[in-house]
Amino acid sequence: MPTSSASTTDAAKPAAASGGVQSLERAFDLLERMADAGGEVGLSELSASSGLPLPTIHRLMRTLVACGYVRQQPNRRYALGPRLIRLGESASRLLGTWARPYLARLVEETGETANMALLDGDEIVYVAQVPSKHSMRMFTEVGRRVLPHSTGVGKALLAYTPADEVRALLARTGMPAATEKTITTPEGFLDALAAVRETGYAVDDNEQEIGVRCLAVSVPDSPTAAAISISGPAGRVTEAATEKIVPILQQVAEELSAALANTSGTAQG
Repeated sequence: MPTSSASTTDAAKPAAASGGVQSLERAFDLLERMADAGGEVGLSELSASSGLPLPTIHRLMRTLVACGYVRQQPNRRYALGPRLIRLGESASRLLGTWARPYLARLVEETGETANMALLDGDEIVYVAQVPSKHSMRMFTEVGRRVLPHSTGVGKALLAYTPADEVRALLARTGMPAATEKTITTPEGFLDALAAVRETGYAVDDNEQEIGVRCLAVSVPDSPTAAAISISGPAGRVTEAATEKIVPILQQVAEELSAALANTSGTAQG
């Protein structure tokens, strides 16, 4: 019968193939655990967090080191390797490509320029933009990097980061004033993050550029921390306009989140 034929086929799969898939899953799990730990860990830490035996982790790490995705430090701890940078940069570009239809919808519904940005280290990097159709519009070059303290997307991305980590980031970057409205103290920035948590959106009110107002929200459950925003002249992005724009931003962010989650299921083996 067809059912018994299918069962026989499944049972006849080589054990090596099954083990290969399991090894691949475990290797990616270890890479993600390394990233969560700050990029550098010891084997015992990985064993404790993953539950895998040390010999298994050592074998997987040896393979990852040979491929360049992990490197062994002089102190014998393991760190994420340079080959991951190329993968990450390519994935960031694709993330922007996937986001463009959602940004185009934002432009259509709000009339203002729409952006997508990621937190890359201590900086904000813009990975996608769809410009407004207005003759007077905001333009941010894709690939541009800015410090988070003066941007709406920066506030949206850092809103739920522990305060001590935010203070450490600000200590590393400094808080230079782009305009007289820029927040230039850690306390002021932490207050702004508290406001994001309370309202569900972030505002850049003439803080990056005089005459420009931006509204931003994070993309929930994004594979990497991401935010989308609209930006336009302060005369158009008023308080009244904010009440209409924010729900649209939040809805598009939810839909983009769902689309990104579904990309993992598009390829079937």
